[in-house]
Amino acid sequence: MKANPMNVVQLSACVLALVLTSGCATPKRGDPEFAPAMPVQADASIQNPDAIYQPGTALMLLEDIKARRVGDMITVTLREKTDAAKTADTGTTKSTSSEVSQPIIFGRDVTYKGEPVYSSLNSEHEFDGAGESSQSNSLTGSITVSVVEVLANGNLVVQGEKWININQGEEFIRLRGIVRPSDINADNSIASTRVANAQIQYSGNGVLNDTNSMGWLARFFNGPWMPF
Repeated sequence: MKANPMNVVQLSACVLALVLTSGCATPKRGDPEFAPAMPVQADASIQNPDAIYQPGTALMLLEDIKARRVGDMITVTLREKTDAAKTADTGTTKSTSSEVSQPIIFGRDVTYKGEPVYSSLNSEHEFDGAGESSQSNSLTGSITVSVVEVLANGNLVVQGEKWININQGEEFIRLRGIVRPSDINADNSIASTRVANAQIQYSGNGVLNDTNSMGWLARFFNGPWMPF
């Protein structure tokens, strides 16, 4: 069966569009999804001109500075470190031996060019395989995020991002997760290892990042859909 040239062209165009689309999903500054949440405006209370203290100008000297409301900020100390190692070693051996008696026809052995047709059969198979993989990652630093939601059990949903413009490129850190108020330190900080469902992204944009990235054509030929 002959392949239709139009089908081949359409398939190639779809694969090319998929590769280009996957490479264009680059985060940008000012993403509304990571915009800081504004605090809820409290209802204006009745002002008493004769009072010494007014609700709008009160200073809570003994108030806890830990984040607990929507719009409050909290500093997350990044202490991410992962180490993984895996080693595999496999070996198999198989040996088979069998003997077949020579048939006799009309009182004579069956031969071909003077050699017996049947003789003992021997086969041996041996396989050895070994594999080793290791990976290590480390991320340190800090990022201040804001509380975007207070859950029914009191836990805080936090998220935020930090962008740094360095020379010819940008670097950014994005963080999102759930924080338990009891895990927050006295200085209103928390380690990233105490953030539940943490989603931490560290990457960059610009010339330096582009030079360290594989081109779309190379990604196409190194993709899992390539049969070679």
